[in-house]
This record gives sequence, C-alpha cells and structure tokens, in this order.
Amino acid sequence: MMELQKKNEIHKRKIAIRNTAIVLGCAALLAISFIISMNTGYTKLSPLDTLRTLFGGGTNKENLILFDFRLPRIVISMLVGMGLALSGCIIQGVSKNALADPGLLGINAGAGMMVILYVMFFGAQSFLSVFTLPFLALAGAGVTAIIIYALAFKKSEGIAPMRLILTGVAIQAGISALTTVLVVKLDETQFNFVATWQAGSIWGSNWRFVLTLLPWLALLIPYVLYKARVLDILNMGDDVAYSLGASVERERRGLLAASVALAASCVAVSGSISFVGLIAPHLARRLVGPKHAILLPTCAFTGAVLVSVADTIARVIVQPSEIPTGIMVAIIGAPYFLYLLAKSRQ
Repeated sequence: MMELQKKNEIHKRKIAIRNTAIVLGCAALLAISFIISMNTGYTKLSPLDTLRTLFGGGTNKENLILFDFRLPRIVISMLVGMGLALSGCIIQGVSKNALADPGLLGINAGAGMMVILYVMFFGAQSFLSVFTLPFLALAGAGVTAIIIYALAFKKSEGIAPMRLILTGVAIQAGISALTTVLVVKLDETQFNFVATWQAGSIWGSNWRFVLTLLPWLALLIPYVLYKARVLDILNMGDDVAYSLGASVERERRGLLAASVALAASCVAVSGSISFVGLIAPHLARRLVGPKHAILLPTCAFTGAVLVSVADTIARVIVQPSEIPTGIMVAIIGAPYFLYLLAKSRQ
C-alpha cells in the first residue's frame, strides 16, 4: 500500500514538473513571438535597430514606428488573445461543452451590435469611444448571454450543452441579421469603420486602448484563476458539485459574467475575432490536461501567441496592404473547428 502511494506521489510530481515546463515553454514562445513581431513590418527594423530604439537610441522615425505603431498593437493583440482564450475556457468549463465559444454563442455579436449602435449615434472618431465602448460592449454581450442562458437552462438538468450551442447559433444569426440592417443605414465614414471592425482588425492600436483594456483584464484574470477549483468541480456535474458543497448556480453565473466581461472588453478594442476562445482551450487541454489551475494560465499564453502570430502574419503577408487579424485567425480556426465537429460526431 505504501509503495503504491509513493508511486502515485512520484507520478503526480512528474506531471506537475511537466506541466510547469509546458507553461514556461508557452511563456517563452510568447516572448519569442513578441520579439519577432517587433522586428516585422512594412518598414524594416533590424534586431539591433529595435534594441537600440528600445533603450532610447533610435531616430525619430524608428521611435514612431516602434513606440507609436508596433508596440501598442502587439500588446493589444496579446491581451486580446489572453482575454478571448480565457473567456472560451470558462464557457467550455461551465457548460461542459467542448464546442462552446463566445464567438459561436453570439456573445461577440451582441457586443458588436452595441458598438455599431454607438457608431451610428456618436460617430466612429469620438474621443469618448475609447472609454465607453468596453462598457457598451459589455451591456450588449451581457444581454445576449442572459437570453442564451435563460433559453438553454432546464430546471431538471441545468445547462444542456446541445441546447446551449443551438440557442447561441440562433441568437447569433438573429443579431447578425439585425446588424446588417443597421449597417445599411450608416454613412460612408461609419460604414468603413464598422466594416474594418467586423473583419477583426485591431483598430485601437495606440496606448490609450491598451490602458483601457488592461484594467479589465487585471481585475478579471485573477478572479478567474482563483475560481479554477470551482471550474473543476462544475465539470464533474451538478449533482457532484452540490454534494461537495458548491453553490452551483451562483458560481456558474459569476463565472459566466466574468467570461462575458472578458469577451466584451476584448471585442470592443479588437473587433470581431472568432475561434480564439475555441482553439486555445483545446490546445491547452491537449498540453496540460483538464485541471483548471494549470489549464487557465496555459490557455492564456496559447491565446496570446495565437492572436499575436496571426496579427504579425496579417500585417506582412500582402504588403503594403494588410489582412484583418480576425480573418487570419478564422483561416486557422475554421478547419480546426470542422475537425472538432467531426471528432465529436464520432
């Protein structure tokens, strides 16, 4: 018996060491993508030029390129990747549905419709938009999430995974149709802004948008990490969660609210970027397993790397023009989603 316990402890220790190494490897990969992205763009900056500029020795042009254009966009892409990935991981954990995602469930669409309404009434270039858009996006995403939750919830079985997906797809279709009607009524300037936003272009690429998004993530990410054990319990099913003393509905609502807030704040800055919340949790789960204490940080790093790499490719693949980051993520994500769908049918 003692020997078996020792073997189990050694096995657990090996898994912990392996998972820690994977998290550190993901962090290192994120640092590498950050460095590569700084040196990549239409105007070439060598690694030595970039290093010199970072330490205050760059020319005015180099300072402008690095500090005003590239660095804010790189930071935003990484923050957005973290936020959307964690949002998807929470939704998958709460709903016990591997195909759940804030984009697929219509939450991003709800946030987007509020952004479009704001643009209709106040214009795309309003200075206040930097501060008000996340709150408006949160309101739109929150209302959408409440409707989906109410329609997918059953008293006898809680959140039914298939009902959640079907309800989310239906709500998303309805919001998309309404959004199309609203877009038709926009003037040329507003239409160009909304078209860029809907394609998932990281349009808020300056330090004001970084400072707007950062507090949301700084508040929400620690809360989500703190609730890692609760997510593990919810994954066991409602009956087991109740027997372990968890307040299932209260915890579920709190986690869904955090997921919606993460998605809405990111969407307000980055535009409509789909599939990150689907792909990143799956990749992280393959790497470190289902325990959320290690899954959540791995998922955050994976999402940050995914959006950062997609944004870098989108900026350089058709120079001097660029592809919206959302389209590049969709090019990566759509085949992976079809693969997961086929696998779930099997």
